[in-house]
Amino acid sequence: MQHKKTFYEKYIKRILDIICALLAIIVFAWLYIIIAILVRIKLGKPVIFKQARPGKNEKIFNMYKFRSMSNEKDENGSLLSDEERLGTFGKFLRSTSLDELPEAFNVLKGDMSIIGPRPQLVKDMVFMDDRQRMRHIVRPGISGLAQIKGRNAISWEEKIDWDLKYIEHITFINDFKIVLETAKQVFIKKKDNDQIDITDDFGDALLKSGKITKEEYDKKQKEALDLISRK
Repeated sequence: MQHKKTFYEKYIKRILDIICALLAIIVFAWLYIIIAILVRIKLGKPVIFKQARPGKNEKIFNMYKFRSMSNEKDENGSLLSDEERLGTFGKFLRSTSLDELPEAFNVLKGDMSIIGPRPQLVKDMVFMDDRQRMRHIVRPGISGLAQIKGRNAISWEEKIDWDLKYIEHITFINDFKIVLETAKQVFIKKKDNDQIDITDDFGDALLKSGKITKEEYDKKQKEALDLISRK
């Protein structure tokens, strides 16, 4: 896949990212404070959840989100399942995308863009083939083409294909359309089949479908842990 940068991508996109991120932080400062207080009361510390994600050129960075899961454990001291720890409040944060507000700081730092391929987990990246990993040649985004085309309601392969299609045509008009469609999906009730809070990681999905063996799966998981440890 070839990627030829447009004038917009070279000289305008980053400037707009900084302006939009600053405006979001300033205008919604009150909302950041309210959510932080609620997270602290309902879920405890830390209020901000940090997670390693692959960024541009697969450079690993910490992505910031408001915490949406508790640390509840079973009688043996093991963490409960993600679904059990998510809870009503966490589901609300995710369904409204309010948990993603802190990502504006990632945009300011240059880790992310407003629009781009959504940053996946490191353990998702290692299961991608060479073509699929081309999605990392640009900054990841808070929202992207895959998000407005189905988000969790479409397969991993479809999501990555949409990411690659986005990279082929990075223009102001396309970014603006994605912003508008993202806002529409956030503020207007989503379709029922897109209300999925917990989904399989890419490797888990491949293993369940029989596309990889357990040996390949374990090897890739170790590779992901090694990448994170070297961050």
